[in-house]
Amino acid sequence: MRFDLDNALTDEILFYMENQDGEFLLDTKEAIVVDIHNNEYEDEPDFNDDERFISLPEWSSNDGYRLMEKFTASLKNPVIRQELSAALNRNKGVFRSFRNVLEQYPETEKMWFNFKEQKMKDEVIAWYNSLREEWGLEPLGIEPEDNSSLVLEDFVLREGKDSDLENAAVLHKICIDEKKDDPSFAVYIEMNPFVFPGDVCFIAESASGEFSGFICAVKNTSSHLQIRLLEVKPEFRGLGLGKALLAKLLERTQKCGFCITIDLPAGIDFFSRSLHLENFKPSVQRFAFFND
Repeated sequence: MRFDLDNALTDEILFYMENQDGEFLLDTKEAIVVDIHNNEYEDEPDFNDDERFISLPEWSSNDGYRLMEKFTASLKNPVIRQELSAALNRNKGVFRSFRNVLEQYPETEKMWFNFKEQKMKDEVIAWYNSLREEWGLEPLGIEPEDNSSLVLEDFVLREGKDSDLENAAVLHKICIDEKKDDPSFAVYIEMNPFVFPGDVCFIAESASGEFSGFICAVKNTSSHLQIRLLEVKPEFRGLGLGKALLAKLLERTQKCGFCITIDLPAGIDFFSRSLHLENFKPSVQRFAFFND
């Protein structure tokens, strides 16, 4: 009954786990998945032979739905998360609605496919490990997820130009309108007025050439570079694009000897973790009191 779980067999098992149009078993002798009602054996084997034929990992539509819920909850982009949540709350046509939303956001769709494949592979490995336990063998480790380059490979980062000014201004207005009722954000904007392209600037474009985000910095002194703005379109947030733009600017300026500073508006503590990873240190705390 023992068999090796290689990548090819794993992919085959994953394919048939979701197939609801047949009754499938794993032939451990041949290391293939077979449909017991439609197969190519010359001599019909005994499919009741549980030493040779074993059931695949269980996977139902309920499992698929729960996976979509987990993925939706994991998204940092509030726009896409809300649209996917609405699709999942429909009375019928949930799976189709979920796919329709993702088709509008190719980068997030790619994240979904990777997430789904990884989670289903985890199920296969857990199933295989239960068999290895019966065989008296050590379990296999579950591979860690790595989404770091999954989406960003679909973006182009290049230096900003004067001709990008209109797109940058439109995005900046979107970001301001999102926070127009937040008085603390008004303080941030006053401290960081719009400038483009500044002294160091990079923009991000999607695979289709869409302006997706930008970072720009200005030299306050010969040794101080201030990152004035780092903005990403709402539909592209949560993909690591802001971190990529920051890393690009740091790469360009690493030999210049600048002290580089960046102000963050209140409420985006999640990005401060990215700054810590790039060895930024807190330097100033500003508190504001607003008279009602």
